[in-house]
Amino acid sequence: MHKIYNNKFFSTLLILICSKSVVAEETEVQDMSDPLAVYTQAGIGYTNKGINIKIGRSYDPGVEDLMAMNVIEIKGIYGDALGTEDNLEDSVDFIRFRNFQVNTTNGQGSQIDVEFNTALETGSASYAFIQALPKMGAFQFYPLAGVGLAIANNVNEHPLWNEASSPSGYSFPGAFALVGMYGKMAITDKIWLNYNPIWLTSVGGSDAYTENTYGAGEDSVFTHEVILSYQINPRMNIRYFANWSNLTDFSDGDQRIEFNYQI
Repeated sequence: MHKIYNNKFFSTLLILICSKSVVAEETEVQDMSDPLAVYTQAGIGYTNKGINIKIGRSYDPGVEDLMAMNVIEIKGIYGDALGTEDNLEDSVDFIRFRNFQVNTTNGQGSQIDVEFNTALETGSASYAFIQALPKMGAFQFYPLAGVGLAIANNVNEHPLWNEASSPSGYSFPGAFALVGMYGKMAITDKIWLNYNPIWLTSVGGSDAYTENTYGAGEDSVFTHEVILSYQINPRMNIRYFANWSNLTDFSDGDQRIEFNYQI
């Protein structure tokens, strides 16, 4: 059991959400349908694996025409009590941190993405470039490409990458590359659809990692994310997410409904 939360944890989280030292005042409301929009925000979602909490804070990176934002997501809270899948625990099972930076003059952006699965004690850290392309009617596309490192604790005991000769403790069993895009289709001025396909493939590392990076003997995976959103008012929206891949059926993927508020 990975009990990494308690009453003190939730009290601290509430303070972080409400504290003026963390929440920055925005000079204007940002377009929440824009995948590269930067703004301070808070969100909560119900998923098939429990409750998710998201906190984002915009900040001034000190460079002209550059906007930046940090976002942290805590996933799988009360999974056993509220989730719909088997073999879940009530502890937090997934943590994700992202840093976005966007140039407001040319639509170029970058993303640092760090993910960690507390149950498997595995994760990844990646860096990607993003470019906003000109709108084409109701459509807009944001291609991205990047590289990353896999992270694992006691990789010699990992169900996918175990090797008798591998050292224990935290290590980087391999590296990967990713190519994909964020896509947006405006349906009305308040309803839009996102489709975010990403292809990931191993590019080096231990034999166990490169030969079975994503399970089932696969060294690459093609992931899909579809999001349907409704803007309640300029600062609030509700979104439905579906995530799956060529290795995971839609019915076995992650499903969630998320409420977001721009502060």
